[in-house]
Amino acid sequence: MTRYVPPVTLREYKRGNSHYHLYFDGNNQRIPGVTTILSGGIPKPNLIDWAAKATAEGAVDRWDELSDLPPAKRYKALERIRYETTNTAKNRGTDVHDIGARIVTGQEVTDIPDILAPYVENYIRFLDTYEVQPILIETVIVNYTLGYAGTLDLVADITSPLSGERERYLLDIKTGEKGVFAETALQLCAYRWAEYFLDNDGAEQPMIPVDAAAAVNVTTDDAVLVPCITEKDARVVAGRTPMQLFQMAQYLYAYDNEKDSLVAGPVRTETTSKYRLTREDQQ
Repeated sequence: MTRYVPPVTLREYKRGNSHYHLYFDGNNQRIPGVTTILSGGIPKPNLIDWAAKATAEGAVDRWDELSDLPPAKRYKALERIRYETTNTAKNRGTDVHDIGARIVTGQEVTDIPDILAPYVENYIRFLDTYEVQPILIETVIVNYTLGYAGTLDLVADITSPLSGERERYLLDIKTGEKGVFAETALQLCAYRWAEYFLDNDGAEQPMIPVDAAAAVNVTTDDAVLVPCITEKDARVVAGRTPMQLFQMAQYLYAYDNEKDSLVAGPVRTETTSKYRLTREDQQ
């Protein structure tokens, strides 16, 4: 495993209309991000069916438009449909995250797009219901020993629905209408067991302990707390703890990035065989 050294830095990049960020260590080595690791290290067979369905639905919805295009452009349009669907969902999620981060710090938010209004209203109701007091917001974390970095959404003191007491929660905002997926627990686990976080001055501080971790599933209908198992000694799948499962995803992610080095180029030599195949028409 690659050895990383402090300090961690976050760099913002732009590609077309999309923005993304990468993490680097003190030697300018890229540190894999938590969501990148899970995206590349967790098998997602359902995405194959989803991609086919999204393309088919897009083709039906845009049939007339596509019919007017020449074949080559029609092919390109069909190829892009599923990405347009995911980009729309990603942009919506990013916008809800950004607005939510401003709201939780007490900033006044105006001119909210109509399409986002239900999400924002439900998130505000969640903040009020659980009396959310933020501790860390949109904060960079890093684990040099295990080799990952990331940006957590929120660490906050809330009134726990399980105990009724004030407890410190690590929270991640999810806007998927289909609920919260299992890998969210691994994402939160990686954040929870980070070694350091960056404070407002960019200085590294020991990661803050939390009592529990959960996703906040914000949809057009509601905003609900979804507890996730992230304790080191919790056994959830095949006797593996969440942290062990995350590390397995790390290995699969590394394999996918390095697998081409396992196979060398073909070896070609002059043949010395005296045997040759002769076709009948050559006899």
